[in-house]
Order: sequence, then structure tokens, then C-alpha cells
Amino acid sequence: MVSELYVDVQPNEVTIALLEDKSLVELQKEGRDCSYSVGNIYLGRVKKIMPGLNACFVDIGYEKDAFLHYQDLGAQFNTQVKYMKQVMSDRKNLMPLSKAQILPELEKEGSISNLVKVGQEVVVQIVKEPISTKGPRLTSELSIAGRFLVLVPFYDKVSVSQKIKSGEERTRLKQLIQSIKPAKVGVIVRTVAEGKRVAELDNELNILMKYWNECLARIQKASTLPVMVHEETSRTVAMLRDLFNPTFENIYINDKDTYEEIKTYVSLIANEKKGIVKLYEGKLPLFDNFSITKQIKSLFGRAVSYKNGAYLIIEQTEAMCVVDVNSGNRTRQNNGQEENALDVNLSAADELARQMRLRDLGGIIVVDFIDMAEADNRQKLYERMCQNMQQDRARHNILPLSKFGLMQITRQRVRPAMSIATSEDCPTCHGKGIINPSLLFTDVLESKIDYLVNKLKVKGFTLHVHPYVAAYINQGLVSMKRKWQMKYGFGINVIPNQNLTYLEYKFFKGKEEIDMKEEYEIR
Repeated sequence: MVSELYVDVQPNEVTIALLEDKSLVELQKEGRDCSYSVGNIYLGRVKKIMPGLNACFVDIGYEKDAFLHYQDLGAQFNTQVKYMKQVMSDRKNLMPLSKAQILPELEKEGSISNLVKVGQEVVVQIVKEPISTKGPRLTSELSIAGRFLVLVPFYDKVSVSQKIKSGEERTRLKQLIQSIKPAKVGVIVRTVAEGKRVAELDNELNILMKYWNECLARIQKASTLPVMVHEETSRTVAMLRDLFNPTFENIYINDKDTYEEIKTYVSLIANEKKGIVKLYEGKLPLFDNFSITKQIKSLFGRAVSYKNGAYLIIEQTEAMCVVDVNSGNRTRQNNGQEENALDVNLSAADELARQMRLRDLGGIIVVDFIDMAEADNRQKLYERMCQNMQQDRARHNILPLSKFGLMQITRQRVRPAMSIATSEDCPTCHGKGIINPSLLFTDVLESKIDYLVNKLKVKGFTLHVHPYVAAYINQGLVSMKRKWQMKYGFGINVIPNQNLTYLEYKFFKGKEEIDMKEEYEIR
């Protein structure tokens, strides 16, 4: 399997696409003015206690107060609270974590009312982004993730990923970490640490401890609440940290600053691979050039085709996501209906696993597969689904097919599901259903160019249009584009953009869009 990462940086948002064997499997978008908050650590204040929910709401600076349940306080909550009070009481000298007094663990079935009070200061970490009308979800079990290790303060234990199967390697890693870790600090050894030398692990552990000590210093000096004491890395670096492996062959970025950030990070974790980080400077939009836009348009609709005419219908609601598997106009095989149903269902399992990662579907997912009479075939489908979901980093649980032929899946949701509209109001007529004659479209474009050059004195710019329109403008030895350049200057460039509709256009000066649309164009 070959993995490739593409980072499209625009003035208002950053889009990250992960491809495996040229097939889009993950897509993440975030605004430039907002950041990925899962993993951020805050010193907040308890605003309200809800005994009926056995939870409390904590002010960490968001519009909606964050939710902290008793079960998320962690076994060492009392130890953490006492230690943090000692840290905040002395502004000059920072008490080492090794001197913290370890108190008895919390009971599994207790009451949050006996542990926290309104106005109390608590150190918490975001585990789930704000979704819809809900604020962030919090935990008091703090952790700082690295590439090979996860640092867990107040837990004096070493755990090794269950995905490392070799008993000898598990023992080696556990003994190695026990010998180098500080006292009263827990460590989780991640799967990618398998086979790593002590020097690499010790170096990362020192970096994680440095982050933790910086957190304590910010808590010690905090004068107003709430305050963020540790910020997770950028979305791109976080994805690289979790996913990077020897199968990565290319990382393309179209922004110089982001390119330098990612190249620096890759140099730290795998210096021999820093050459795969490449700055994209082509004229076409990054996603258009690598055929990612086309995949996005075809994969995010309500109906998703996947093999020989078969398709999925994906309906998402607030409560759950429902998926219907249809064979469509697929020609039946000679082996009969049962074999045909099995083939369609197995392919549907492949596509559904991809769709769940791609859209980041969460909560309860119910899948209505095509009915199959044989128990062996139903078991094959269940095993195929479990195998496909092994690539998914989100926690999930899959139940075998029920008597009604339904498969139930639960999947962890840490941020709002990805939703991209593949149908939209016509941007040319603004939903009115009436446009100027398409024959005059190039005349409209020329008038805009004339206004830009002669009135606004803009000499160098690019015109983005639909690929069909771009082909028409560029055709011939003396093309329309060439005539415009002869008349208005050679700073005019025409770029085909697959994101635009047939008679839509956009003018850009560098990466900044020049708004040239006027309502009077619509009659």
C-alpha cells in the first residue's frame, strides 16, 4: 500500500487529503481562524454541577461550557487536584511531580458532587470537539501524545499497545521504558515503537516531559481563568504523527510556511524520508492536479456508486446514520442470487469502511445489506467488515448481522462528521432559473478583464473557469486568451478549476480572490 498526503492551504481554510493507493480515504477541513482542539489542556473553572447526570460543566473559554462526567475524572483525580493546588500556591518554586503524594484511587461508582464544587479550578483535556449544540467533552486523565509514546502523569505504570503481538518485544519495551521513565509518570507505548532503539524512545520521552513541565509552569503562573496550558500540534502534523509509516511516498503542500513546518517535523521523526515532502507550485489547483476534486465530488453524495452499478444510500440524522446497500442495474452472475448478493455485500463492506473514515461518521450506524440465506456467507461478510475496520483509528464495535439482515456499528465521534454538498444552487443565476445567454459569457469575462486592467489597474491576475470553458478560451493558434493578452497585457492567465460550475468564474490576485460578481448580471 502506498500512502500520500496532500495539504491544500487557502486564505480561509486548510484541507488535508490522505490517499491510499490513489484512493481517497480521509479528508479533513478546518478554517484558518480555528484550530483542532482535541488534546488541548486547560485550567478551567467548574460552572455547574449536575447530580442527575453525575457530571459537571466546566468553563474553558468556549461559547458552550464543556462537559465532564464522573467516569472521565480518572482514578488519580484526587492526586491531581492536591498536586495542582500545591503548584498554584507557590509562584516561585515548582514542586517536582516525583514528590507528589499518591492518594487512593477513585471508586468506580461514586458521586461527582462529593469531589468538585462550583468555582473549583480543575485541569482538564478535550477529548471530543464541540458538535452541533453540544460543548466539548472533557477528561481529567491527562495525556501528551508523541509518535512512539504517550505520557500519562500521575500513573506510575507502563502499558504496551495490544497491536504489538510478539511477547518478547512487549517485554523488551516494557522493561526499557521502566528503566528510563521518571517516577510517578505513566507511559503508553504505541504500535510504531516496535523495534525502536532506547535512544529514540528516551529522546521522545524527554521531549514529552519538557511539554509537561511547560504545562505546569503555565498553571503556576496563571492569573486569570480559563487558560490553555498545552496546545495540540496542527491538524496536519497530528495526522502525520499518527499515520506516518514507511508506506508514505509523497507529501504535497501548496504553502511555503506549512511546507517548512511539515518538513521540519518529518526530519525529526524520519530524517531519511524528508525528501518526500514537496512544495507544489503548479498553476492548477493542487486537488485538481492530482484528481482529488473529482473523487470528492463523487464520494460525498447521498448515493455512492462503488462496483458494477451497485451503490450505497447514506442518510445521516442527529440520532444515527442509516446505510442501504443496493445492487442497482448490476448484471446477475451465473452462480445465482446468493453469490451475487455476497459479492455486492462484500464490495459494500469495503466501500462503507472507506466512507466511515472519509466522512468521519460517528455514533450508531445501521447497515441494511442485501439478504443472504446462508449462514456462512453472513459470517464472511461480518469478518470482511471487521478486517476492513482494522485500518480505522477511531474506536469502534461491530455486531454480526441480525435476523433482519442489519449490521450495527458504533464508532467513536471526536469531531463533527465531514459533510460536503455535491449539489447546490446555481451560482450563475443565484437560484432564479434565468441567466444571460451563454453565447455572451466570454463577452462578460472580457468586460471584467477590461475593468480590472483599465479601471482598477490590476496587471497580473488569474481567471478561474470551468475546464470546458477554459478549453474553449485556450483553443486555436490565436486563441481568445492570446487575444486578451495582446489587448490587455500578458499578466492574464486562465486556469481550469473543477470546483466551478459551467458558467461560474473567479478572479484571483495571487491567492486572494477579487470579487467581480455583480447582481445586475442576472436579468
